[in-house]
Amino acid sequence: MMSGMPQPAFYIFKCQQSAPPGMPKPSCVSQSNPESQELFQHLGQSLMRKGIIATALPIQTGCLSRCQQGPVILVEPGHTMYVNLTKEKIDRIVEEHIVGGVVVQEYVIADEFWGEPTPPASLV
Repeated sequence: MMSGMPQPAFYIFKCQQSAPPGMPKPSCVSQSNPESQELFQHLGQSLMRKGIIATALPIQTGCLSRCQQGPVILVEPGHTMYVNLTKEKIDRIVEEHIVGGVVVQEYVIADEFWGEPTPPASLV
């Protein structure tokens, strides 16, 4: 029998990058969008309400290089990036993808902005 914390089934990386006021580049956490400042906390609360925070781990991260589509999260395993997040979208992602196992396709980044990963070995 295992004791302690279980290995998470999911790691949910939430971009917390914030550009300084006046920067022309968009960011996932914006001073002009108060909801964007609350999304990481909302994600954690949503996972806690479901009782799955130990197996679906939210992680704050810096820039995930998809600023034009932010706010964004990256769900692993699966390498699934969700874009243009709101609290309502996060709740649906938790319910359908994390609990139900079905990717919420309508919130997934478009292929032209994501595509297939580039293996490091192909660059050397």
